[in-house]
Amino acid sequence: MIGAAVDSLFEREVAFLKAMIRIPSDNPPGDCAAHAEAATAALEALGFSVEQHPVPEPFSRQHGLRSIINLIVRKTFGSGLGPVIALAAHGDVVPPGEGWSTDPYGAEERHGAIYGRGAAVSKADFAAYAFALLALGQSDRALDGGVELHFTYDEETGGFVGPKWLLEHGLSKADYAITSGFSHAVATAHSGVLHLEVVVRGRQAHAAVAALGADALEAATPVLAAIYAERRRLTAIRSDEPGIGGPQITVGLISGGINTNVVPDRILLRIDRRIITEEDGEAVEAELIGLIEAAAPSTPGIEIECRRILLAEPLRPLPGVDKLVEAIREPAEALFGVPIAVTGVPLYTDARHYAAAGIPTVLYGAGPRSIADGNAHSADEHIRLDDLRAATEVIARALETLLAR
Repeated sequence: MIGAAVDSLFEREVAFLKAMIRIPSDNPPGDCAAHAEAATAALEALGFSVEQHPVPEPFSRQHGLRSIINLIVRKTFGSGLGPVIALAAHGDVVPPGEGWSTDPYGAEERHGAIYGRGAAVSKADFAAYAFALLALGQSDRALDGGVELHFTYDEETGGFVGPKWLLEHGLSKADYAITSGFSHAVATAHSGVLHLEVVVRGRQAHAAVAALGADALEAATPVLAAIYAERRRLTAIRSDEPGIGGPQITVGLISGGINTNVVPDRILLRIDRRIITEEDGEAVEAELIGLIEAAAPSTPGIEIECRRILLAEPLRPLPGVDKLVEAIREPAEALFGVPIAVTGVPLYTDARHYAAAGIPTVLYGAGPRSIADGNAHSADEHIRLDDLRAATEVIARALETLLAR
Protein backbone atom coordinates (compact mmCIF):
# COMPACT_ATOMS: atom_id res chain seq x y z
CA MET A 1 0.00 0.00 0.00
CA ILE A 2 2.74 2.48 0.97
CA GLY A 3 4.87 1.65 -2.07
CA ALA A 4 1.94 2.16 -4.43
CA ALA A 5 1.13 5.47 -2.76
CA VAL A 6 4.72 6.69 -3.18
CA ASP A 7 4.66 5.70 -6.85
CA SER A 8 1.37 7.49 -7.48
CA LEU A 9 2.71 10.69 -5.92
CA PHE A 10 6.25 10.60 -7.28
CA GLU A 11 5.75 12.83 -10.33
CA ARG A 12 4.38 15.54 -8.05
CA GLU A 13 7.25 14.98 -5.62
CA VAL A 14 9.83 15.57 -8.34
CA ALA A 15 8.04 18.76 -9.40
CA PHE A 16 7.93 19.91 -5.76
CA LEU A 17 11.68 19.38 -5.33
CA LYS A 18 12.50 21.20 -8.56
CA ALA A 19 10.41 24.16 -7.42
CA MET A 20 12.30 24.28 -4.11
CA ILE A 21 15.69 24.24 -5.86
CA ARG A 22 14.73 27.03 -8.26
CA ILE A 23 14.19 29.51 -5.44
CA PRO A 24 17.59 30.66 -4.05
CA SER A 25 18.02 30.38 -0.28
CA ASP A 26 21.74 30.97 0.15
CA ASN A 27 23.14 31.25 3.66
CA PRO A 28 25.04 33.52 3.80
CA PRO A 29 23.34 35.96 3.46
CA GLY A 30 20.47 34.03 5.08
CA ASP A 31 17.61 35.97 3.48
CA CYS A 32 15.30 32.96 3.32
CA ALA A 33 11.81 34.29 4.07
CA ALA A 34 10.87 34.25 0.38
CA HIS A 35 11.72 30.55 0.14
CA ALA A 36 9.65 29.82 3.24
CA GLU A 37 6.68 31.63 1.71
CA ALA A 38 7.01 29.62 -1.50
CA ALA A 39 7.38 26.37 0.46
CA THR A 40 4.26 27.25 2.44
CA ALA A 41 2.26 27.71 -0.76
CA ALA A 42 3.60 24.47 -2.22
CA LEU A 43 2.79 22.50 0.94
CA GLU A 44 -0.69 24.00 1.15
CA ALA A 45 -1.27 22.97 -2.46
CA LEU A 46 -0.60 19.40 -1.29
CA GLY A 47 -3.35 19.75 1.31
CA PHE A 48 -1.22 20.50 4.37
CA SER A 49 -1.97 23.15 6.96
CA VAL A 50 1.25 25.10 7.49
CA GLU A 51 2.22 27.09 10.57
CA GLN A 52 4.63 29.97 9.95
CA HIS A 53 6.87 31.00 12.83
CA PRO A 54 8.92 34.07 11.86
CA VAL A 55 11.99 34.77 13.96
CA PRO A 56 12.16 38.39 15.21
CA GLU A 57 14.65 40.36 13.14
CA PRO A 58 16.97 41.40 16.01
CA PHE A 59 17.44 37.76 16.98
CA SER A 60 17.97 36.54 13.42
CA ARG A 61 20.47 39.33 12.71
CA GLN A 62 22.30 38.46 15.92
CA HIS A 63 23.03 35.12 14.27
CA GLY A 64 24.04 36.66 10.94
CA LEU A 65 20.73 36.10 9.14
CA ARG A 66 18.50 38.59 7.36
CA SER A 67 15.07 36.94 7.42
CA ILE A 68 13.91 33.58 8.75
CA ILE A 69 10.47 31.94 8.84
CA ASN A 70 10.31 28.46 10.36
CA LEU A 71 7.57 26.13 9.16
CA ILE A 72 5.71 23.37 10.99
CA VAL A 73 3.16 20.94 9.54
CA ARG A 74 1.27 18.69 11.98
CA LYS A 75 -0.70 15.54 11.16
CA THR A 76 -2.53 13.45 13.77
CA PHE A 77 -3.48 9.78 13.39
CA GLY A 78 -6.03 7.91 15.47
CA SER A 79 -6.51 9.29 18.96
CA GLY A 80 -3.24 11.21 18.75
CA LEU A 81 -2.10 9.63 22.01
CA GLY A 82 0.72 7.65 20.40
CA PRO A 83 4.25 8.95 19.81
CA VAL A 84 4.93 12.16 17.89
CA ILE A 85 7.72 11.93 15.32
CA ALA A 86 9.36 15.08 13.96
CA LEU A 87 10.85 15.03 10.46
CA ALA A 88 13.28 17.96 10.28
CA ALA A 89 15.00 19.35 7.17
CA HIS A 90 16.62 22.66 6.33
CA GLY A 91 16.04 24.81 3.27
CA ASP A 92 19.06 27.10 3.53
CA VAL A 93 22.02 26.21 1.33
CA VAL A 94 25.64 27.24 0.90
CA PRO A 95 26.25 29.64 -2.02
CA PRO A 96 26.82 27.74 -5.28
CA GLY A 97 30.39 28.80 -6.03
CA GLU A 98 32.05 28.02 -9.35
CA GLY A 99 32.57 24.94 -11.50
CA TRP A 100 28.96 24.02 -12.29
CA SER A 101 28.10 22.38 -15.60
CA THR A 102 24.49 23.55 -15.23
CA ASP A 103 22.55 26.40 -13.63
CA PRO A 104 22.79 25.79 -9.85
CA TYR A 105 19.18 27.03 -9.56
CA GLY A 106 17.93 25.38 -12.72
CA ALA A 107 16.89 22.02 -11.20
CA GLU A 108 17.91 20.35 -14.45
CA GLU A 109 17.02 16.67 -14.73
CA ARG A 110 19.51 14.50 -16.56
CA HIS A 111 20.79 10.92 -16.41
CA GLY A 112 18.19 10.06 -13.77
CA ALA A 113 19.18 12.84 -11.35
CA ILE A 114 18.15 16.40 -10.43
CA TYR A 115 20.99 18.93 -10.33
CA GLY A 116 21.04 22.10 -8.29
CA ARG A 117 22.21 23.71 -5.07
CA GLY A 118 20.33 22.09 -2.20
CA ALA A 119 19.29 19.07 -4.26
CA ALA A 120 21.08 16.76 -1.81
CA VAL A 121 21.42 19.00 1.26
CA SER A 122 18.66 19.16 2.10
CA LYS A 123 15.80 20.27 -0.12
CA ALA A 124 15.46 16.65 -1.20
CA ASP A 125 14.30 15.94 2.34
CA PHE A 126 11.70 18.71 2.15
CA ALA A 127 10.27 16.55 -0.62
CA ALA A 128 10.95 13.11 0.87
CA TYR A 129 9.45 13.98 4.26
CA ALA A 130 6.37 15.78 2.89
CA PHE A 131 5.53 13.03 0.42
CA ALA A 132 6.26 10.27 2.94
CA LEU A 133 3.62 11.88 5.14
CA LEU A 134 1.19 12.02 2.20
CA ALA A 135 1.84 8.36 1.43
CA LEU A 136 1.36 7.46 5.09
CA GLY A 137 -2.18 8.80 4.81
CA GLN A 138 -2.95 5.87 2.51
CA SER A 139 -1.72 3.22 4.96
CA ASP A 140 -4.13 0.36 5.60
CA ARG A 141 -2.82 -0.11 9.16
CA ALA A 142 -4.35 1.34 12.32
CA LEU A 143 -2.10 4.23 13.34
CA ASP A 144 -2.02 6.35 16.48
CA GLY A 145 0.14 9.37 17.20
CA GLY A 146 1.42 12.30 15.21
CA VAL A 147 3.94 13.51 12.67
CA GLU A 148 5.44 16.98 12.52
CA LEU A 149 7.37 18.42 9.58
CA HIS A 150 9.95 20.98 10.71
CA PHE A 151 11.30 23.01 7.80
CA THR A 152 13.87 25.57 8.94
CA TYR A 153 16.47 27.85 7.36
CA ASP A 154 19.67 28.22 9.37
CA GLU A 155 21.43 24.85 9.52
CA GLU A 156 24.41 26.26 7.62
CA THR A 157 25.01 28.75 10.44
CA GLY A 158 24.28 26.50 13.38
CA GLY A 159 20.51 25.93 13.66
CA PHE A 160 20.13 28.37 16.56
CA VAL A 161 17.14 30.25 15.12
CA GLY A 162 15.69 27.19 13.42
CA PRO A 163 15.17 23.94 15.35
CA LYS A 164 16.73 25.24 18.56
CA TRP A 165 14.39 28.24 18.49
CA LEU A 166 11.34 26.04 17.81
CA LEU A 167 12.20 23.68 20.65
CA GLU A 168 13.04 26.41 23.16
CA HIS A 169 9.71 28.13 22.43
CA GLY A 170 7.77 24.92 23.07
CA LEU A 171 6.45 24.75 19.52
CA SER A 172 7.18 21.04 19.21
CA LYS A 173 6.52 18.19 21.62
CA ALA A 174 8.15 15.46 19.55
CA ASP A 175 8.99 12.12 21.16
CA TYR A 176 11.40 11.15 18.35
CA ALA A 177 13.12 13.01 15.53
CA ILE A 178 14.45 12.02 12.13
CA THR A 179 16.61 14.72 10.57
CA SER A 180 18.15 15.14 7.14
CA GLY A 181 20.57 12.41 6.11
CA PHE A 182 23.19 12.26 3.40
CA SER A 183 23.53 8.60 2.43
CA HIS A 184 21.91 5.17 2.65
CA ALA A 185 23.28 4.74 6.18
CA VAL A 186 21.39 5.57 9.36
CA ALA A 187 23.48 8.02 11.39
CA THR A 188 23.13 8.01 15.17
CA ALA A 189 26.05 10.33 16.01
CA HIS A 190 27.98 13.18 14.49
CA SER A 191 30.99 15.29 15.36
CA GLY A 192 30.79 18.83 16.69
CA VAL A 193 32.71 21.93 15.76
CA LEU A 194 34.29 25.00 17.28
CA HIS A 195 34.84 28.03 15.07
CA LEU A 196 37.26 30.39 16.78
CA GLU A 197 38.41 33.80 15.60
CA VAL A 198 41.86 34.93 16.71
CA VAL A 199 42.83 38.58 16.29
CA VAL A 200 46.49 39.52 16.69
CA ARG A 201 46.86 43.27 17.12
CA GLY A 202 50.11 45.18 16.78
CA ARG A 203 51.21 48.68 15.75
CA GLN A 204 51.75 49.90 12.21
CA ALA A 205 54.93 51.61 11.07
CA HIS A 206 56.66 52.42 7.80
CA ALA A 207 58.64 49.44 6.54
CA ALA A 208 61.73 51.67 6.34
CA VAL A 209 61.62 52.02 10.14
CA ALA A 210 59.99 48.71 11.01
CA ALA A 211 61.40 48.69 14.55
CA LEU A 212 58.99 51.49 15.43
CA GLY A 213 56.05 49.14 14.90
CA ALA A 214 54.83 45.93 16.50
CA ASP A 215 54.52 43.30 13.76
CA ALA A 216 51.22 41.42 14.16
CA LEU A 217 52.18 38.90 11.47
CA GLU A 218 55.44 38.04 13.20
CA ALA A 219 53.50 37.54 16.45
CA ALA A 220 50.96 35.33 14.65
CA THR A 221 53.69 33.02 13.33
CA PRO A 222 54.33 31.06 16.56
CA VAL A 223 50.57 30.87 17.08
CA LEU A 224 50.22 29.20 13.69
CA ALA A 225 53.12 26.89 14.49
CA ALA A 226 51.42 25.83 17.73
CA ILE A 227 48.13 25.16 15.91
CA TYR A 228 49.84 22.94 13.34
CA ALA A 229 51.71 21.10 16.08
CA GLU A 230 48.32 20.49 17.69
CA ARG A 231 47.06 19.13 14.37
CA ARG A 232 49.87 16.56 14.38
CA ARG A 233 49.05 15.60 17.99
CA LEU A 234 45.38 15.08 17.18
CA THR A 235 46.14 12.54 14.46
CA ALA A 236 46.79 9.94 17.16
CA ILE A 237 43.25 10.28 18.59
CA ARG A 238 40.28 8.31 17.23
CA SER A 239 36.65 8.24 18.30
CA ASP A 240 35.08 4.96 19.34
CA GLU A 241 31.96 5.93 17.35
CA PRO A 242 32.17 4.43 13.84
CA GLY A 243 32.30 7.00 11.06
CA ILE A 244 33.40 9.91 13.26
CA GLY A 245 37.16 9.54 12.81
CA GLY A 246 39.42 11.79 14.85
CA PRO A 247 39.44 15.43 15.95
CA GLN A 248 40.62 17.87 13.29
CA ILE A 249 41.97 21.42 13.33
CA THR A 250 42.22 23.74 10.33
CA VAL A 251 43.14 27.39 9.88
CA GLY A 252 40.64 28.18 7.16
CA LEU A 253 41.08 31.92 6.83
CA ILE A 254 43.94 34.39 7.30
CA SER A 255 43.63 38.10 6.58
CA GLY A 256 45.41 41.30 7.56
CA GLY A 257 48.03 43.86 6.70
CA ILE A 258 47.70 47.34 5.21
CA ASN A 259 50.18 47.55 2.35
CA THR A 260 53.45 46.08 1.19
CA ASN A 261 55.48 48.86 2.80
CA VAL A 262 53.66 48.93 6.16
CA VAL A 263 54.28 46.80 9.24
CA PRO A 264 51.02 44.86 9.68
CA ASP A 265 49.03 46.01 12.69
CA ARG A 266 46.27 43.37 12.60
CA ILE A 267 46.11 39.71 11.57
CA LEU A 268 42.91 37.70 11.75
CA LEU A 269 42.80 33.90 11.86
CA ARG A 270 39.67 31.74 11.64
CA ILE A 271 40.10 28.24 13.10
CA ASP A 272 37.86 25.19 12.60
CA ARG A 273 38.25 22.55 15.32
CA ARG A 274 36.20 19.37 14.82
CA ILE A 275 35.07 17.76 18.08
CA ILE A 276 34.56 14.01 18.49
CA THR A 277 31.79 12.52 20.62
CA GLU A 278 34.14 11.75 23.53
CA GLU A 279 35.09 15.43 23.87
CA ASP A 280 33.30 18.33 25.54
CA GLY A 281 33.05 21.42 23.37
CA GLU A 282 33.66 24.01 26.08
CA ALA A 283 36.67 22.10 27.37
CA VAL A 284 38.08 21.92 23.82
CA GLU A 285 37.57 25.68 23.47
CA ALA A 286 39.34 26.43 26.76
CA GLU A 287 42.28 24.20 25.84
CA LEU A 288 42.66 25.76 22.39
CA ILE A 289 42.55 29.31 23.74
CA GLY A 290 45.13 28.32 26.35
CA LEU A 291 47.39 26.89 23.63
CA ILE A 292 47.11 30.08 21.55
CA GLU A 293 47.76 32.41 24.46
CA ALA A 294 50.77 30.34 25.58
CA ALA A 295 52.23 30.45 22.06
CA ALA A 296 51.80 34.21 21.59
CA PRO A 297 55.02 36.14 22.20
CA SER A 298 55.12 38.68 25.04
CA THR A 299 56.21 41.43 22.66
CA PRO A 300 55.46 45.05 23.64
CA GLY A 301 52.55 46.39 21.60
CA ILE A 302 51.14 42.94 20.73
CA GLU A 303 47.70 41.83 21.92
CA ILE A 304 45.82 38.57 21.28
CA GLU A 305 42.04 38.23 21.35
CA CYS A 306 40.13 34.95 20.93
CA ARG A 307 36.41 35.03 20.14
CA ARG A 308 33.96 32.16 19.68
CA ILE A 309 32.07 32.28 16.38
CA LEU A 310 30.27 28.94 16.75
CA LEU A 311 30.26 26.04 19.15
CA ALA A 312 28.23 22.99 18.12
CA GLU A 313 28.37 20.02 20.44
CA PRO A 314 28.52 16.50 18.94
CA LEU A 315 25.40 14.35 18.54
CA ARG A 316 25.54 11.40 20.91
CA PRO A 317 23.00 8.52 20.79
CA LEU A 318 20.21 8.72 23.37
CA PRO A 319 18.13 5.86 24.79
CA GLY A 320 15.32 5.15 22.35
CA VAL A 321 17.46 5.62 19.23
CA ASP A 322 17.46 1.85 18.59
CA LYS A 323 13.71 1.97 18.00
CA LEU A 324 14.22 4.56 15.25
CA VAL A 325 17.13 2.64 13.76
CA GLU A 326 15.19 -0.59 13.40
CA ALA A 327 12.09 1.15 12.04
CA ILE A 328 14.25 2.65 9.27
CA ARG A 329 16.74 -0.12 8.64
CA GLU A 330 14.23 -2.90 7.95
CA PRO A 331 12.45 -1.20 5.00
CA ALA A 332 15.74 0.30 3.76
CA GLU A 333 17.40 -3.11 3.54
CA ALA A 334 14.35 -4.53 1.80
CA LEU A 335 14.35 -1.76 -0.81
CA PHE A 336 18.09 -1.48 -1.42
CA GLY A 337 18.83 -5.19 -1.06
CA VAL A 338 22.02 -4.59 0.95
CA PRO A 339 22.85 -4.24 4.66
CA ILE A 340 22.28 -0.68 5.90
CA ALA A 341 25.05 0.64 8.11
CA VAL A 342 24.43 2.34 11.43
CA THR A 343 27.20 4.86 11.84
CA GLY A 344 28.29 8.36 12.74
CA VAL A 345 29.18 11.20 10.36
CA PRO A 346 32.15 13.57 10.69
CA LEU A 347 30.18 16.81 10.41
CA TYR A 348 27.72 18.75 12.54
CA THR A 349 23.98 19.12 11.88
CA ASP A 350 20.70 20.30 13.36
CA ALA A 351 20.16 16.82 14.83
CA ARG A 352 22.14 17.82 17.92
CA HIS A 353 19.48 20.35 18.95
CA TYR A 354 16.82 17.62 19.17
CA ALA A 355 19.13 15.35 21.17
CA ALA A 356 20.02 18.27 23.48
CA ALA A 357 16.28 18.60 24.18
CA GLY A 358 16.20 14.92 25.19
CA ILE A 359 14.62 13.68 21.95
CA PRO A 360 16.08 10.44 20.50
CA THR A 361 17.32 11.43 17.06
CA VAL A 362 18.81 9.84 13.95
CA LEU A 363 19.80 11.20 10.56
CA TYR A 364 18.14 9.61 7.54
CA GLY A 365 16.84 11.01 4.30
CA ALA A 366 17.31 11.15 0.54
CA GLY A 367 20.93 10.57 -0.36
CA PRO A 368 23.35 8.44 -2.39
CA ARG A 369 25.30 5.44 -1.11
CA SER A 370 27.93 7.76 0.38
CA ILE A 371 28.06 11.44 1.30
CA ALA A 372 30.61 12.23 -1.42
CA ASP A 373 28.52 10.71 -4.23
CA GLY A 374 25.96 13.53 -4.24
CA ASN A 375 28.50 16.39 -4.52
CA ALA A 376 26.95 17.96 -1.44
CA HIS A 377 28.31 21.50 -0.90
CA SER A 378 30.16 21.12 -4.22
CA ALA A 379 29.60 22.00 -7.85
CA ASP A 380 27.00 19.86 -9.65
CA GLU A 381 25.25 18.83 -6.42
CA HIS A 382 22.51 16.37 -7.32
CA ILE A 383 20.10 13.73 -6.07
CA ARG A 384 19.26 10.59 -8.03
CA LEU A 385 15.56 10.08 -8.58
CA ASP A 386 15.71 6.45 -7.45
CA ASP A 387 17.37 7.52 -4.17
CA LEU A 388 14.69 10.17 -3.63
CA ARG A 389 11.90 7.68 -4.26
CA ALA A 390 13.46 4.99 -2.05
CA ALA A 391 14.04 7.39 0.86
CA THR A 392 10.44 8.56 0.63
CA GLU A 393 9.15 5.00 0.93
CA VAL A 394 11.60 4.12 3.72
CA ILE A 395 10.50 7.12 5.79
CA ALA A 396 6.82 6.39 5.17
CA ARG A 397 7.24 2.74 6.22
CA ALA A 398 9.28 3.74 9.27
CA LEU A 399 6.52 6.13 10.34
CA GLU A 400 3.96 3.38 9.79
CA THR A 401 5.94 1.08 12.11
CA LEU A 402 6.45 3.74 14.78
CA LEU A 403 2.77 4.75 14.82
CA ALA A 404 1.26 1.25 14.55
CA ARG A 405 -1.14 0.60 17.40
